[in-house]
Amino acid sequence: MSILAKIAEIENEMNRTQKNKATAHHLGLLKARLAKLRRELITPKGGTGGGTGEGFDVAKTGDARIVAAYEFTTLTTVPGVIRYKGAKIQLLDLPGIIEGAKDGKGRGRQVIAVARTCNLILIVLDVLKPLGHKKLIERELEGFGIRLNKQPPNIGFKKKDKGGINFTATCAQSELDVETVKTILAEYKIHNADITLRSDVTADDLIDVVEGNRVYIPCIYVLNKIDQISIEELDIIYKVPHCVPISAHHRWNFDDLLEKLWNYLQLVRIYTKPKGQLPDYTSPVVLPNDRTSVEDFCLKIHKNLIKELKYALVWGSSVKHNPQKVGKDHVLEDEDVIQLVKK
Repeated sequence: MSILAKIAEIENEMNRTQKNKATAHHLGLLKARLAKLRRELITPKGGTGGGTGEGFDVAKTGDARIVAAYEFTTLTTVPGVIRYKGAKIQLLDLPGIIEGAKDGKGRGRQVIAVARTCNLILIVLDVLKPLGHKKLIERELEGFGIRLNKQPPNIGFKKKDKGGINFTATCAQSELDVETVKTILAEYKIHNADITLRSDVTADDLIDVVEGNRVYIPCIYVLNKIDQISIEELDIIYKVPHCVPISAHHRWNFDDLLEKLWNYLQLVRIYTKPKGQLPDYTSPVVLPNDRTSVEDFCLKIHKNLIKELKYALVWGSSVKHNPQKVGKDHVLEDEDVIQLVKK
């Protein structure tokens, strides 16, 4: 039986099974088997997930990478650059994601593999028919291990050599109990591990942690063709989370879209100040918000610069007085000014 046939068989069994406490263990087992088959489909034995393929291998440039997935567009990846607030943001226009992409249909595997490398995903939809296509694209991305607008599950997971399964839940669980956890882990041939559930989590959350190959990417839903709907309908759309309505034809609301991109990317701009000169506000060094120390700043410029650093002078919101002498571990904030002093 092929992998796709096995996946279909498990999905059919899951659809037939009622969800209740009595079936929780069985459903957990089926979900774990399904996740393993999907991983096998994505990364076939002896291969590397199908590779990027011709027209999909685009070098990562700029300060961040955004991918835009449409219903039906190009046949290959088309790269472009957005310059905004001093940052260079690479935008990749991807071919449309069709139903079955996660199972290798069409060039879906290559398309979604590119999406996994991005800092932000834009899903571009026709405002006249958003819900069905939105759910389809979400399902395809989820099947490829991409989690949209989610944080990693708050689960502690550590394999060990002996001692069995040590299960701890720091709060009440609505779906998982120790037996269901053991059933899922047994499917992965894990019989010795420490598991700590720090929030109310699901079997899918546990499987994501055990699989260890999920990526958590922010996503904005761009609803196009707002010139064809009423003001009342537009007001409703504005209340939908993570959505920006636009009209590409009339170039309406692009400013709102750019500002939302910037907020979701959470980039930090650092301005440089050579000794005895004014700061350079035209070309900031742009850092991701989880790596903004002085050391990170130095590494972004050149890998050997940190070895030559004596200290740094910083002006801005991250310091108590201007300038302040700081070391390599000091955490910088957006629009700080920095001057490096070498040994």
